[in-house]
Amino acid sequence: MREYLFMALIAAAVTYLLVPLVRRFAIRIGAMPEIRDRDVHTTPTPRLGGLAMYGGLVVGLLLAGQLTHSGEALAGTGANPVPALIIAGGLITFTGFLDDWWGMDALIKLAGQIAAAGVLVFFDMRLTSIPLPESWGGSTSLDYTLSTIITILVVVVTINAVNFVDGLDGLAAGIVCIAGMATWAYSIIISQDITGSNITATAAIAAVLIGACLGFLPHNFHPAKIFMGDTGAMLIGLVLASSIVTVTPVDTSAIVEMNKFPVLLPLLVPAAVLVLPLIDLITAVVRRTSQGLSPFAPDRGHLHHRLMDIGHSHRRSVLIMYAWTFLFSFGIVGMSRVGVPVLLFPAVIVLALAVLVLMALPRWRGRGGAHAAPRDDNPDDDGPPTGPMPPILPEGPQVRRQAPPSDGARASAEGKPVIPAFPSRS
Repeated sequence: MREYLFMALIAAAVTYLLVPLVRRFAIRIGAMPEIRDRDVHTTPTPRLGGLAMYGGLVVGLLLAGQLTHSGEALAGTGANPVPALIIAGGLITFTGFLDDWWGMDALIKLAGQIAAAGVLVFFDMRLTSIPLPESWGGSTSLDYTLSTIITILVVVVTINAVNFVDGLDGLAAGIVCIAGMATWAYSIIISQDITGSNITATAAIAAVLIGACLGFLPHNFHPAKIFMGDTGAMLIGLVLASSIVTVTPVDTSAIVEMNKFPVLLPLLVPAAVLVLPLIDLITAVVRRTSQGLSPFAPDRGHLHHRLMDIGHSHRRSVLIMYAWTFLFSFGIVGMSRVGVPVLLFPAVIVLALAVLVLMALPRWRGRGGAHAAPRDDNPDDDGPPTGPMPPILPEGPQVRRQAPPSDGARASAEGKPVIPAFPSRS
């Protein structure tokens, strides 16, 4: 337990300290584009915060590989997760960096995501089996080709789900942090019943991911001083996907004592920690394709946009999505330790949906809620606009103000009186 806390703290500290340097670098190279129609911030804000997160992840992973318990587990997986994540993370970070700086075609960015997922597969970080009920034949092993395809698909979908949800200050970092906490808690729970290097490796990866997100959030929470951009969103999506890939192939017969329906756990937990980004991703694809647009075409119809459109402030919209993610993911993880009837799982889903609907309703307390006045008359009460104030440019040559003409010089060369530009005040 102390090792996980230590690696998370180191990853958080490195990320936190690197952000100011990355912010200056982003401003220097001009990686702070103009405001777009779909943006909710009002001042140009530097991106590339993912560079700092990558630095925190690299240091955290290298440290985890040197610790006694975690190092043995990471080395015993046979997949070399530390170099795999460093190389794959570096590739996806470079792809996001180019997109945040210059802009990139969606298909080229997708190729970068597939390449990063391919690196994980190359290092044998892949789904080797899918847990299924005993009545369906039990856990099904995957051959190398099918394993590669499914693993790449899971990684790419997770990357884009996190990238799609990254639309408000601190939203993606907070949601992925909660998802990492749930994944870590689940791996710790099942490690009490079964042993395996993959489970400990999952806990180590999740701990480093949690630390990187926590180190970035103080700079990114509303009002944000820097955005993670695609550089960070795709990176933390990749790391979260890798933790899911390593923890999912669990033999359901080995955890039969944990829950009355253990087969649900390895499938439900990954879905639970990603439920909000996946919902946003699916609805966005359906919405855009139904309008004849590309699935990657940007718009202003995401869940966080809808929350703000009905009257919630910037910070409250983020907290609502935090609360729903926490409720759903930790509700499923909590039930994984207790023998519960299968009907309780859909009950939790219904409860989570009800909480989301209630919290997403327009504010009705106080002065009559969001509908009591037009939106322009109900400004965000969470502080200054998103983003830092524009940088102060170096001052040019000082221009001295001319003093008012004296009383003896008020006549022109022709002797005509001149009306003074700076009349004296009595």
